[in-house]
Amino acid sequence: MTTVLEDKPHTPTQADTEYSQALKGLLAGKVGLVTGVANKRSIAWAIAQSLSNAGMRLIFTYQNERFEKKVKELTEDFDNALFYECDVTRDEDIDKLFGQLGNDVDRLDTVVHSIAFADRADLEGQFVNTSRDGFLLAHNISAYSLTALTRAAVPLMEKAGGGSVMTMTYYGSEKVVQNYNVMGVAKASLEASVRYLAEDLGPKNIRVNAISAGPIKTLAASGISGFSKITEHMREKAPMRRNIEASEVGDTALFLASPLSRGMTGEILHVDAGYHIIGF
Repeated sequence: MTTVLEDKPHTPTQADTEYSQALKGLLAGKVGLVTGVANKRSIAWAIAQSLSNAGMRLIFTYQNERFEKKVKELTEDFDNALFYECDVTRDEDIDKLFGQLGNDVDRLDTVVHSIAFADRADLEGQFVNTSRDGFLLAHNISAYSLTALTRAAVPLMEKAGGGSVMTMTYYGSEKVVQNYNVMGVAKASLEASVRYLAEDLGPKNIRVNAISAGPIKTLAASGISGFSKITEHMREKAPMRRNIEASEVGDTALFLASPLSRGMTGEILHVDAGYHIIGF
């Protein structure tokens, strides 16, 4: 009989409080662009909180008016935040976004790419049945958008003397995960893009990395059939015998945005309680 372990919320300790206080001001004077905030359970939202707590001024994008209200409600306590509509499948939207940014800020230190999408029909059944349109859609939104946003961000990052670009990936890019299908293939493309972008932009002191997060209950995860079984399996098999919290991804993003990671680029950092090291 398998014992199912339950995730217990992390209770902050005195050490946690001291750690949080020590990080305040680490990113003071820095400016970051965060994409992909949909609601309070978004990984992008956890990242935004970590970056803001360290003193970074944040810029948020939203896909359309439906998400605009949610993003602004979440961030109402953030100082000097900026908001722009941007559909990353439209080059004209990206050009407009960075044209506006060029007028509103004089530098950009960090870009957080936390955008992914695939048709629900392509996340069920067998990968072999993926449609051409479904394949192209998943790659356009989930992978190519990183390259498009990064290319547009380069001039503002050069003004800052360099910067850090980061994106979100998942273990389904490395191994077959049931019902992840075309998204796993798109994430593999995304990770390869990280390496090629890191090579291109390294001479400009622009670093490009990815965080491979363990399964977290987000809006995007709700589209994956059998997601609860994935989280149960991770709790049972991961060395730390638990799932991760979004805040742990947020703090890893803070590390990547800070000078503490200044010698790292082209990396895929696993934040998954060690699950990726397990073989059998």
